[in-house]
Amino acid sequence: MKNKDLNYPLKTIRAGILGVSGYTGCEAFALLLKHPGVRLTYVAANNTQGPMADIYPEFLNRTTLVCQKLDIKKAVEKCDVVFLALPHTESMNVAPKLLKAGLKVIDLSADYRLKSGKVYETWYGRKHTDTKNLSKAIYGLPELFRQKIKGATFVANPGCYPTAAILGLAPLISTRKDIQSIVVDAKSGVSGAGRKASLGLLAAEVNDNFKAYKVLSHQHSPEIEQYLSQLAGKSTHIHFVAHLLPITRGILNTMYVQLKDGITLNQLHSLYKKFYKMEPFVRLHSFGGQPEIKNVANTNFCDIGLALSPDKKMVVVTSAIDNLVKGAAGQAVQNMNIMYGFNETEGLL
Repeated sequence: MKNKDLNYPLKTIRAGILGVSGYTGCEAFALLLKHPGVRLTYVAANNTQGPMADIYPEFLNRTTLVCQKLDIKKAVEKCDVVFLALPHTESMNVAPKLLKAGLKVIDLSADYRLKSGKVYETWYGRKHTDTKNLSKAIYGLPELFRQKIKGATFVANPGCYPTAAILGLAPLISTRKDIQSIVVDAKSGVSGAGRKASLGLLAAEVNDNFKAYKVLSHQHSPEIEQYLSQLAGKSTHIHFVAHLLPITRGILNTMYVQLKDGITLNQLHSLYKKFYKMEPFVRLHSFGGQPEIKNVANTNFCDIGLALSPDKKMVVVTSAIDNLVKGAAGQAVQNMNIMYGFNETEGLL
C-alpha cells in the first residue's frame, strides 16, 4: 500500500523512547507498544536501567525490552523515529545528534517550543545551545499545524497547559478582532510535575488540598502567547494562573475572554463547531454542557464547553484533557501518525 501524500510504501516504523522512566515516557511506551504500525526497538533513561517489565510491572509478559543507559549511537542504529521524553534543558543536547544522523525526532520537552533563545533562557533559566534548530522544529498541535507536521522531520510537542488553552481559544483568537482580555484559570493533576521526589508533591501534601502556583509567572505562558499571537496576527497576551489538583492526571482550563462588541451563544457554538468539524480528537459539548476530567482521562480527546454572560461580551471557554495523553504522549503519537502517513487515530482510539 502506498501513501499518496508521502509517496513511499507504508511499513513498520522502528521507534525509540529516550527518558522512558518518566510518566510521559511510560505513557508513550504503552501507546506505541500496541500501535500496529510501530515496533519499539530502543528505550533508554539515565537514572533507571533494567527490564521494562521490572520497572513497570504493568508490562509483564507484554515486552522483553530492556531500558538502557542513553546511548546516541545505539538509538541511531535501532530507530527510525525517536521520542524525547527528557527533562527540559536536556533535549537540546540530544536532538541535534539524532537529526544529523537522519532520524525523525518528536521532542516532548519544552526545549524547541519557543522560537527565541532569549525567551527560552528567561523562562527556563538556561542558555539554549541549539538555537539553529529552533526554527526547524514544527509545533506539534495537529489541529492547527497538520500540513506542516506531514512533512516534518522534527516536531516540538506542545506542553499540556498550552494544548488545553490554545485549543480552547483558537476559534475565537483567529476570527475575533475585538478581544480585550484573556484570563486562563488552569488546573492540573500531580503527574504534570513529572516523576520526581518533591515535598510539595507527596500524597500527604496534595491530598485534601488545592492551591495556585507560579501565579502569573508559569513557564507555559510565553508558549501560549506565542501561538495565540500567530493565530491572531498580532501580539496577544494572557493572564495565566496554574493550580494543583489533588488527582493524578487531567487538566481543566476555565478561560475568560472579554469581547468589546459581543457575540450570541448560537454564533459562538457555530464558530467552534465549524472550526473543529473535521477534528477527530476535539469534542464540543452541546449548549449547557461542560467538560469533566473523568471523561477525558486516559484518552487523547480535548473536550470543550462554552458559556456566555448576559451582556454577551464575556465568553467562558472550558477545556479538558489528559495531561499525559493529549497533553504529552498521545499527541506525540498523533504527530507520528501524521508524519508517517498512518491513520491519525491509529493506536489512540
